[in-house]
Order: sequence, then C-alpha cells, then structure tokens
Amino acid sequence: MFDYRLLEAFACVIQEGGFERAARTLHITQSAVSQRIRQLEEAVGQVLLTRTKPPAPTEAGRRMLKHCLQVRRLEEDLRDNLGPGGGEDHVSLAIGVNADSLALWFLDAVRPFLQAEPVVLDLRTLDQEETLHLLRDGEVAGCISAEARTVQGCRAERLGSMDYRLTASPEFAARWFPEGLSLESVSRAPMLVFNRSDTLHVKLCRQALGASPEAFTAFYLPSTERFPWAIAEGLACGMLPEQQSTPLLADGSIVDLAPGHVLRVDLYWHAWNINSELLGKLGRCLAAGARELLT
Repeated sequence: MFDYRLLEAFACVIQEGGFERAARTLHITQSAVSQRIRQLEEAVGQVLLTRTKPPAPTEAGRRMLKHCLQVRRLEEDLRDNLGPGGGEDHVSLAIGVNADSLALWFLDAVRPFLQAEPVVLDLRTLDQEETLHLLRDGEVAGCISAEARTVQGCRAERLGSMDYRLTASPEFAARWFPEGLSLESVSRAPMLVFNRSDTLHVKLCRQALGASPEAFTAFYLPSTERFPWAIAEGLACGMLPEQQSTPLLADGSIVDLAPGHVLRVDLYWHAWNINSELLGKLGRCLAAGARELLT
C-alpha cells in the first residue's frame, strides 16, 4: 500500500512544474517535498523523477503518475457521493484538447456539465494527433484525439468530424495560383501552419494533388482565432475548419483553392476506463454536444 502523501507530492511536482511551486501548493517546505519524493523512490526501488527544469517523470514515473491521478479521481467521486460536507467545493479534471476544438465547439458542448457539476477544468492543448500522449502518460483523465485506437486501460468513443478546406483571399489566389493549385505553386506560396506538428495542409495536398511538396513556405501562426483573419487579409493561404470557412466563403472574403476536396478529421473521446461517475458524466455530455455541433 502506497503512502498517498508521497504520491500527492510526486504528482504535484509534475503538475506544478517544480519543487518550489509544489511546496507552495501543498503548504509544506521545499525540503519536505524533496524528502517525500525520495521516500517514494526508495519504496518502489526506482527513479521516478528527473531533476531537470521543469522536472519530468521517468517511464516508471509516468505509470506512477497515472495511478495517482486515477486514485484521486475515484476518491473525489466518493467524496461527492457522501453528500454535503463530504469534501471541497470543486474538483479539477485535467483534459487534453486540440486547439480548433477548444476554440470552436468544445466549451459549448461541455457547458451543461460545467453548469451542473462542481468541476473546474485543467485544459492541456496539443494537436489532435498528439493529445493521446497526454492520456498515455497519465497527465490527463481524458482527451480528444484524431486517433481511433486508444491506449491500454482507456476507452474511446467517436464524437464526429471536422471538415477542413485549403483557402486564400481572392487576391492571394490570383497572385500565387493563377493557373490553379499545383505542387510548385503550393510549395512557393506562404502557407499558414499552426505549429511544427500541424500536417493538415500536407494531407490535403496529397488528397487533391496525389502528392505533397517536399517543403512548404511555412508561416507559423499558433492562434486558431487569427487564422481566418490572416488568410482573409492575404498574408498566406491555409487550412480552415468548416465553422470558420463557411461564412468567409459565402461573402467572398476567401476562396477554396482545391474545390471538391475536403479533409475530414474524425475526432474521438478517450478516457480512463475507471468507474468514475464524474468522468462518465463529462463523456456523455461531450458526446451529446458533439452530435449537435460536429458533422
């Protein structure tokens, strides 16, 4: 049986990004936090935490972190079920979500859950292809991912799809694509890219052209909200989800560079496969909201 004071200190160091911050959160000294980590490592006979800045869990540490957070989730559920006086006013749920979902539909989907339950969210943002890593490493209790196959100890449910189009302003299209989309033109034209993990434009080119350029003239813009503005202003071309592209296409602010080609990204809800009433309620609310908001 683990001493959960030690587990709590370990998890807090990871979540807060350092021993000093963990000490403030736990209301103990930094040396006490260090001592608890050492005691936990001695108890399991393995190094659980690299002493880097910020500290990072080892492979064994990631398994320990996942165990700790799952136990905390079950204890919070039990406390809620005990009724008034059973615990704190709010509990925190760590969730991984991609930037487009967060900006366009996620909060609308889970709003009924947040209004009904004493929960605050700790949202971690990565690309839809990468959020599953957070779940695998035990950093979140659930995530939205483009991957259908889940990790061990978790369950998955399809939520719906987001459709993306390659777009540009009419002036940009006339300048860079006078003869239409081609491998040469798309490699030379400035291309909006969210970050270095973003490959939506690559996938659309493969669909529309049968191949993708070896390199793009990337314009990195890690802001979902400013993507439509940058495209409509003619700064670059780029991929836009249907929720953002439809009104701009309708009023002529942008044009579709690959008519008839839509990149459909299926989204799935992945969550720990534990008997958590609160996590189950979140999943059901998210699925219901997604059915209304996604294709």
